[in-house]
Formats: sequence, structure tokens, C-alpha cells
Amino acid sequence: MLDGHVLLGWLCSCALLGLLACAPRPAAAYFGLTGNEPLTILPLTSEMEEAAVKAHYKVCDRLKLEKKQRRMCRRDPGVAETLMEAISMSALECQYQFRFERWNCTLEGRYRASLLKRGFKETAFLYAISSAGLTHAMAKACSAGRMERCTCDEAPDLENREAWQWGGCGDNLKYSNKFVKEFLGRKPNKDLRARVDFHNNLVGMKVIKAGVETTCKCHGVSGSCTVRTCWRQLSPFHEIGKQLKQKYETSLKVGSTTNEATGEGDISPPKKSIPGHSDQIPRTTDLVYIDDSPSFCLMSRYSPGTSGRKCYKDKNCDSICCGRGHNTQSRVVTRPCQCQVRWCCYVECKQCTQREEVYTCKD
Repeated sequence: MLDGHVLLGWLCSCALLGLLACAPRPAAAYFGLTGNEPLTILPLTSEMEEAAVKAHYKVCDRLKLEKKQRRMCRRDPGVAETLMEAISMSALECQYQFRFERWNCTLEGRYRASLLKRGFKETAFLYAISSAGLTHAMAKACSAGRMERCTCDEAPDLENREAWQWGGCGDNLKYSNKFVKEFLGRKPNKDLRARVDFHNNLVGMKVIKAGVETTCKCHGVSGSCTVRTCWRQLSPFHEIGKQLKQKYETSLKVGSTTNEATGEGDISPPKKSIPGHSDQIPRTTDLVYIDDSPSFCLMSRYSPGTSGRKCYKDKNCDSICCGRGHNTQSRVVTRPCQCQVRWCCYVECKQCTQREEVYTCKD
């Protein structure tokens, strides 16, 4: 059984190691070609292949993985790149979803380490977004041809297969799910925190699966659609992040019970009724947590607090400033405006100057 903190270890290790993958990247660079890739005209020499393998192994070692996970990383050169992609994508999406909240997904080393020791609802979201990120990135890597052990999704279970001409290149969710489940390890039996983390990992994977859509393109005379080329695609990761944020808002506090038939531990509502908390039995699609979150208002071991944070006067200043009020600063900014397309072929803009107010939380 792998340590329950391992997945978040590689998700957040970027803050500790200073990996380049943690920096925001252009959207086009996520899963497509940028147009700047070098063309390989001649086959790789043995020396070049050996150097590529060493570089791939080095990335796997830097990610601080468990022994089994490191072995899985090393066995396919595409895995290391995909893990890095998942790290970047998950961290950026977390920061985007919580940009207006008191806790804005601060993943700097000391805050991250303290947060992961507790079973807060924020920790639940981190586990879910990280497993979703790896599942999404791996399925996309297969369809993009970056992996040696998988290719496009063949989708054998599509309805009315005789009327469909299978084509395109679908995202290989079947292989991705299998890989991620093996990467995460077996379900823990006794430790409540480990069971909660494992449960939240699975929630992230289930949101990915629920968002799969079949995309089709018609072929035939005058668009008659006598033949359709179809493939399966995952939802954009922003949509996944949005759904997990909604699950965070409705997450359930849980406790532990023992299944008398099997002797194994189960996740259940807390034994003592807690004011303001639902006694609802958690579903397999609910995010769950075991510790009440701090306020995140002041600097603590879990966050830097909200002092000096930028806020939006009519949107969230009252909430994130925690009743301390906010400062108002006025500044003059110059931006392009009244842009027009000119023949041929450029965009012409005027420069407009305006005064705007910036609001920040008081100390």
C-alpha cells in the first residue's frame, strides 16, 4: 500500500523543487503542437537514445516518487512528461478555482506540508484535482502519441457501431484509469485518513469519466451524413476544476465505522452530531474530510493569511478581508482600446488612459 500523501507529494513537489513545469504556460503548449518543434529527419543514434533515457530517468528521480511509482515512471519515457504536465495543470487549476477565496491554493513548501498533515476540505480538493489531472493528462498523452504503451481509444462499446465509421483519435481513458489506479495503490483498510484520501482521489477520476463526450463528423454528399467519423473526448480541464470546486462547496465531514461482516473500516457520518453539518451518508462522488478548516484569515502554518491580498470591492472584499476592512489605492493605467483590423493585415489600436481603484485587505 502506497503512502496516502504520495500523490500530493508529486503534485506539490514543484513548489519545493522549483521545477519549471510549475510556471504558467501558454494554453497551446498543453496537449498540442506549437509549430516550433524541431523536425527529426534522421533516426536517433544510440548515443542520443541513451542520453534521452538518462534525462527521462532524472526527471522521474526528481519527482520524489515511491519505489513502485518510480518504476512505473521509468518504464515509459512519456510518463515523466505526463506527470509534469499533470503537476502544472492541477496546480494552475487549483489556483484559478480559489482565486477569490481566503485560501487561494497556496502551495509554498511550509504551508503545503502543514496542510497535508490535516484532513481539511481544502486537502480533499487537492487530492481530487491531482488525481483528475493525472487521469486527464495520461488519456491525452495516449491520443497525442506521446506514450509507448498506449495509443488512441478504440471505444468498442459505442452504440450503433454498424452505422459508424470509427475514426479520429479518442482520448484513451481506459488505459489512463488503469495506470492511475496502479499508480495510487490498493485501497487502505484501517486508517481513516488514508481511506479519506483514497476516496477523494477516486472522486477526481470519476469526474473525468463522467465528462467524456462522443464527437462526430459527418461525411456524405451535400452533408447527408451517410457515414460519421466519431471519437471520444474528455471535457476541458477547466470544466473538471469547476465541478470539483462545486463538490468542495458541498463536501461532507465524516468519521469511521467498522464493517462487522468484513472487519474493515468504512467512511460514515461523524458519531456525534455536529451543529451546521449534515449527517448525510457520503456517496462515492462526494468529497469528504475529517478536520474543520481554519479561517485562513491570519498567517499560520497553513497559509500566509489575507493581509495585503487584492480583493474586489463588490465581490469578495468583505469575505477575504475577514472584517478588517480594505485599503483603496488609485492609479492611472494605459491600455489598448478601440482596436480595428486594417487591410492588410494588422490590428490598429489607440492607447486609452484611465484611472482605476485597487483594493487590498488591511493588516
